[in-house]
Amino acid sequence: MKKKFAVLFLISTMLVGCGTEAQRVSYNISQDADNFNQVRQLTVINCITGDILFQMTGKMSFEVDSSDNELEIVVEDEYGKYKKHFVGLADNVEYIVEDITSEKSDKYRYELNFNPNMWMPPKPKYID
Repeated sequence: MKKKFAVLFLISTMLVGCGTEAQRVSYNISQDADNFNQVRQLTVINCITGDILFQMTGKMSFEVDSSDNELEIVVEDEYGKYKKHFVGLADNVEYIVEDITSEKSDKYRYELNFNPNMWMPPKPKYID
């Protein structure tokens, strides 16, 4: 009886631990990206206006801090130093992270592009 229980326990553990191929691939891709081996592009969008607030491209790891409602982004520079960036999230702000890995990419290069229309008016306003 103990042998049967042990065998059934072992088989059930193996079946549960395996998961689907898609789950394993998803886990492996996430681990690879979090180890700065994948090039990602982060796009932050104002959902009310449809404007892109900014984009960040490079090898990065990110995590959503729901307690502060922030997106925390970590990048590694060419000197092995890590830099952390924060993006405040709101009800009308969404983000998309794309995997855009290519063979010709620099591990330590990242780029952050702001939409200038979101920070300065396109035409100056004169007040008398």
